Amino acid sequence: MTIKTLDSKGRVSLGSQFAGKMVIVDDSDPTCIVIRPAVAIPTSEAWLYENDKALSLIRKGLKQAREGDFSDDAPDLDADQKWTDEIAD
Repeated sequence: MTIKTLDSKGRVSLGSQFAGKMVIVDDSDPTCIVIRPAVAIPTSEAWLYENDKALSLIRKGLKQAREGDFSDDAPDLDADQKWTDEIAD
């Protein structure tokens, strides 16, 4: 634990290791301020983190790629194109 003093504008320096980082400041309790590191996720990508099945499939694919576990079969682009032509927009 570290003791810090706020400056005349109410600011506190967390140290250079936090420079440029995003944080969440929870000041809902006036006796306890909690600062947590955070990341922002674009709204258009947030759905993935709300869909456990999709997220697990993405993680599985990334793991397979890291391990070099690729399919021996080339993709059938003609069949894929035919299928996309058949489905409704």
